[in-house]
Amino acid sequence: MSVTGTPLGARQHARAQAGTVVEAMPTIPASSYEDPPAGVDSEDLTWAEVVAPGGYTSKVISRGTTLRLTDLAGEACAHVLLYHADQPWERLNVADTVKVPWQAYLTAGHPLLSDQGRVLATLVTDTAEGSHDALAGVSTLASNTARYGTGAAHSPTPATRELFKLAAAKHDLGLRDLGPSVSFFKTVRVAPDGTLAFAPASTPGAFLELRAELPLVVLIANAPHRLDPRPHYTCTPLRVLAWRGSPTQPDDPLWTHSPELERALLNTDDYVNARGLDD
Repeated sequence: MSVTGTPLGARQHARAQAGTVVEAMPTIPASSYEDPPAGVDSEDLTWAEVVAPGGYTSKVISRGTTLRLTDLAGEACAHVLLYHADQPWERLNVADTVKVPWQAYLTAGHPLLSDQGRVLATLVTDTAEGSHDALAGVSTLASNTARYGTGAAHSPTPATRELFKLAAAKHDLGLRDLGPSVSFFKTVRVAPDGTLAFAPASTPGAFLELRAELPLVVLIANAPHRLDPRPHYTCTPLRVLAWRGSPTQPDDPLWTHSPELERALLNTDDYVNARGLDD
């Protein structure tokens, strides 16, 4: 009989795992994370986690939180969905995110918009220099099965959409809530003939920072990009860090970065004032 063949054996085996540390896992509490970003007090950390290749994570974060995503080894691909935590019917609208700022390529200063004309989050720092995608969408069960042989969530080659289903369920969100997402650390550009050109590699250690302008539900999947042509499931760990802070204020140069961003931030501020949300 195996060590877990009885309830007593299973309990002893489970308890023996206490204290085990692996690369891809959350740090709990986040304040115990030993290497906070420069200028950030460890007590302000609210989320510290490394997401494995083919893994996912999610959390609710407060307005003003800074969320840093780091491509640790150069092959992470962070697919992100955002929802207004107080009213999840308001969520990331990728079409408006590329249309309203007149820019399809995301980098510092770019707002992630909802369809209410409000800013869910602002991309404030980007050492990956725009190596991101808001056009191609994510891999599916069918696409991964065709390429790798399977795309099931608990397989060795899970599809991004299957991972998003699991992350969404933790927040009472379902398949109908999974709209288009943005994908960070993989470059997609539109070729002159209208096709999408893919460039696979980022720079190890590259990071970006998103500032939450509203309270958010954040879903993150770390999986190969849908357009990645390589025959093997190529993905490396992703670090997630978040810390308390303030949302963008009118005296921040970002507020007037563009007329479109200023209007979206004003719309957000109008909503915040009506709701009585604290900054």
